[in-house]
Amino acid sequence: MIGRAPINIGMLFDWHAARTAQTVVHLDRPFDVAPDAGTTLGGAALAALVRDLSDCLYAAGLRYGDRLAIVKDNHFDVVVTAAAAARIGAVPVMMAPIDSIEAVRTMIGRTGPAVVVAGTTVLARAAAAGIALADPGVALIAAGPPGEEAAAGLPCFADLRGGATAPVRVRRDDEPMIVTHTSGTTGVPKLVVHSACTALGGLPYRLESLRLPLLTSKRGDVVASAISFAHMRGLSWTRAQLTLAPKGMVVISRPDSGNVVEVLARHRPTSLEAPPNMFQRWEELAELKPDLFAQVKRFISTFDAVHPRTVRTFLGVSRRRLPVWAWGLGQSEIAGFTFNIFTRRTVRRGRRARLDVTNLGWPALVRVRVVDPATGRRQGRGRPGLIMVRTQTRCLTYLGEERRHRSKVIGPWWNTGDLGERAGLGRFRLVDREVDMVPGMSCIEMESALLDRLDRAIEVIVLAGLDGEPAVPVVCMRDDRLTRAEWSRASDGLPTLAEPRVVPWDEVPRTATWKVRRVELRERLIGARTGPGTGRWT
Repeated sequence: MIGRAPINIGMLFDWHAARTAQTVVHLDRPFDVAPDAGTTLGGAALAALVRDLSDCLYAAGLRYGDRLAIVKDNHFDVVVTAAAAARIGAVPVMMAPIDSIEAVRTMIGRTGPAVVVAGTTVLARAAAAGIALADPGVALIAAGPPGEEAAAGLPCFADLRGGATAPVRVRRDDEPMIVTHTSGTTGVPKLVVHSACTALGGLPYRLESLRLPLLTSKRGDVVASAISFAHMRGLSWTRAQLTLAPKGMVVISRPDSGNVVEVLARHRPTSLEAPPNMFQRWEELAELKPDLFAQVKRFISTFDAVHPRTVRTFLGVSRRRLPVWAWGLGQSEIAGFTFNIFTRRTVRRGRRARLDVTNLGWPALVRVRVVDPATGRRQGRGRPGLIMVRTQTRCLTYLGEERRHRSKVIGPWWNTGDLGERAGLGRFRLVDREVDMVPGMSCIEMESALLDRLDRAIEVIVLAGLDGEPAVPVVCMRDDRLTRAEWSRASDGLPTLAEPRVVPWDEVPRTATWKVRRVELRERLIGARTGPGTGRWT
C-alpha cells in the first residue's frame, strides 16, 4: 500500500506509477507537447513525461511560485503539463483556445506568467491578428508538430531537454496550486484560483474516487472522455481514474464525428463522458452507428443541463442490461454540487417529463439553499430563486478580478447565478441561468419539449425576446431546414413563441465546453445583449 492518491496534481502521476495496478492511456493523436511519444502511454511512461516536462519548464526559467500560462488546442497534455509545473511549485494556468484571441491575450495578461506554453494554432491566430501573446521578457514555448511556421524562432520542449533536473517542491495544500477558467458564456472567462484542498481534496471530489456500484470505474473498464481538458473537470477526472486504475483511459481531444467514430471503433468504452451539447451533436451518430456505444454502461455529462431526448437516445443504443446516465451540475468555482442518475425508465416519454428535464437530484456532500434574489431570504418549496452553495471546494479567488469574486460570496455561501427551486425528498430543480431567464417559463424545459417534438433538430435554444415580446426559439436542424408544418406541430400547446430562427449548428457561438454563448447569439439575432436577467452574478 502506498496510501491515498495525493491531492496535489504535481505528485499524482508519480504516485500512480508506483502502484501495482496501473492504467494505460490511449490518445486519439499524439500530445502537442511530446509529438514523438506516441498514442499509447502506460503509467510509468506518463510519470516519466511529467518529470521530463518539469525539467524543460525549469530550463525555460520557470521557478517555485511563478505562474505558467498554458493555452493550446484541446488535449490531455494540458493536464500533464500543469502537473509538470505544479511538481516544481509553479502555478499552472490552464486555458482553452477560445474563439476570441483578444480574450486569450486578456487572460494571459491577468495571469502575469513567467513562461507561456502556446499551441502552434494559437500562435498562428495571434500572429494573424497582430497580437503578441505575452509581454516582452516572458519565455514562450511552442507546442505542436515540429516545423510549424507559427513557431518559427521559438523553442519547443525537445529543444529544452538535457538541462538540470528540476527540484521537486510542491506548494502547501492550502496555497494556490492551479488556475482554470470558467466557460465564459457572457464575456472573457474568469480565471479561477484553487488550492490542492479546494481543487481535489474536498469530499465531492473524493466521492468519484470510491468504488461505487454502477457509478465509478472498475479494473476491467475502458473509460473514454471527450471533455475540455483545460477545465477543472479534467483534473478531477484524472485523479479519479488514476486512483481507480481502469484497464484503459481513452482521450478524445477532437469531438468531430469522424474522429469519434475512429476512436470508439478502436477502443470500445464501457464508460463515456462528454459535455451535454456534444452528446446532443452525436445523437445522429448513435442512430447511424449504434454499435459504437453498445458496450457503454455509464454515460456521464457535466458542464450544462442535459435534455431527456439525448439521454433516451444513448441509453437506448446500449446493450447493457442496466445502463445509467450520471449527470452532475457544478461550476469551476465550486466543483459539482448536485448529482442525479437517469435510467431508461426515468427518461421515458410521458407526463413526468417535466421532472426528468430539470431534476437536479441531491446535493453532492454540500449544502444547498434557494434564496430570493432581492432580499436574500430562503425560498419555500416550489418557489424559484438563486441557488446558493456551501462547500469545502469553493475557489480562493478570481485571478485579477478579486472584487468580482467577493461579490458572489455571502459569508460561507457561494452565489451560483443559477435559478432553481426546492423539490420533494431533498432534491432541487433547475430553472435557468439568471442572466438567460425568461419571465414565466424555464428555457431549459421549453428547449427539451421542442427537441422531443423535432426529431431532426440538433439543438434548440430559447432566447428572451425584446421588451416583453415572446421568447425567440433558435433551431439547428440536420439539413438546416424547418418547414412551417413541422414547427406548427412542435409548438402546438406550448406557451407563445416568436417565429423560429433556423441557424446552422456550426454558426452558433460556443464556449470551449461547447455551451452556447447566449448573450452573443441574442445580440447577433435580436440586436440586444441584455434581457430580463440582471447578469449580476455571472
